[in-house]
Amino acid sequence: MKTGLSELDAKRLLDAIDSKMNSLGFQISETPDFLIDIRSIEYQGAPRNTVGVGLGGAGRNMGGGISLGIPVGQGNLNRQISIDFVDEKGKGLFWQAVSESSFNPNTTPENREAQLKAIVAKVLAGYPPKKS
Repeated sequence: MKTGLSELDAKRLLDAIDSKMNSLGFQISETPDFLIDIRSIEYQGAPRNTVGVGLGGAGRNMGGGISLGIPVGQGNLNRQISIDFVDEKGKGLFWQAVSESSFNPNTTPENREAQLKAIVAKVLAGYPPKKS
């Protein structure tokens, strides 16, 4: 499965999902009722700080101005993780969770694992879907 995550982060995420699903009473099976598909993308967020420079002038019944915003620093690195539950019997997607969070590629393995566990706990809090 291509998740868009590093091999180690994919394992951390799969372990967190497996643990959460086990706590909900689901087990891995050779003949599953549904499959879970995971996709992740990383993207650069917009910088939060800018410096504004303005010029203006007026005279003889005329006016004008120029304004410029200059980004300062880099934006945050963000990660979006989509977890899709797909019916194995051909009905297609029946539940989806999407998480967006900031991401630090230089954090420790322990912090990565903790962040991925927190993401899984949050996005799977609404699973299984309530029957209406």
